[in-house]
Amino acid sequence: MLLPWLALLCLSLHVLAAKDSAREQLVQLASKNNGVVRLDEKTYDLLTSPDRDWSAAVHLTALDKRRRCNPCREFDPSWNAVAKAWSTVPRSERDNHFFATLDFDEAPTVFQKLGLASAPVVYVYPAAEGPRRPASGKLAPYKYDFSHGFDAEPLASELSRHTPVPIPYKAPVDWAKWGTFAVILVSGIITLRFISPVLQSRWTWAIGTILTSLVMQSGYMFTRIRGMPYTAGNGQWIAPGFQNQYGQETQVVAMIYGLLAISFLMLTVVAPLQKSPQRQRMQIYLWTAVNLIIFSVLVSLFRTKNRGYPFKLFL
Repeated sequence: MLLPWLALLCLSLHVLAAKDSAREQLVQLASKNNGVVRLDEKTYDLLTSPDRDWSAAVHLTALDKRRRCNPCREFDPSWNAVAKAWSTVPRSERDNHFFATLDFDEAPTVFQKLGLASAPVVYVYPAAEGPRRPASGKLAPYKYDFSHGFDAEPLASELSRHTPVPIPYKAPVDWAKWGTFAVILVSGIITLRFISPVLQSRWTWAIGTILTSLVMQSGYMFTRIRGMPYTAGNGQWIAPGFQNQYGQETQVVAMIYGLLAISFLMLTVVAPLQKSPQRQRMQIYLWTAVNLIIFSVLVSLFRTKNRGYPFKLFL
């Protein structure tokens, strides 16, 4: 009666020793490559053995340049960064979960066995035995959803659901982003220093106010609110009727209003200040002609837009 029990005890001790040996082998492989176990067909079977009491995240990829797998090369740094973060976890937790990478050229039979025709793919194998075995009893591997993108942060967050403790990943400082921000800030301060006299000039604000008023009075907000196109499909830029207006029409009307305003300003402010009678007379003739011609263009535009308008000036 004693011999069967001794045989069973010896068998249990042998199984435990084999598990410890396999775990130690995986630990050594991970420590040689910054926390990532480089797999081949043999070590893949070892890592995913049916009597494992550890979990594992396996990255299946194709990094050889001949494979032309751009997503593989894009995702690989993120995977290595998360695995390296896991290697900083205390050994009591770290040795219960492994990160591994299997390249297609090192074990194509594994890809065939899993039915994979593309890469990269990440599978998470839960523990098949021991206290971390899923309560549901489902041992099918979990497949990482790449809709989260190829970044390391969502990968670490998602895989932390399957590790003994959360993965302590912290995104590295984006020095390029901060450098760009610093350059823009310094450039803005220097630029502001040189243009501050312009910004403090009342003429700058007067011109800005006038231009804004011209654009708004010409119907800019009307076209923006209604989502009107810049021109019609046939290239026509004058929209018929009072309730329609194209984007280009707004620009033309603003320019016409601006020229009319300039002509009145020259006639009422600049021309009277001329000391030479000949120059004053020339400016009066010039700006009066500009005023009449531009106003004639405005009336002509109004007639084209609102068919049936009976009046015109010159055009």
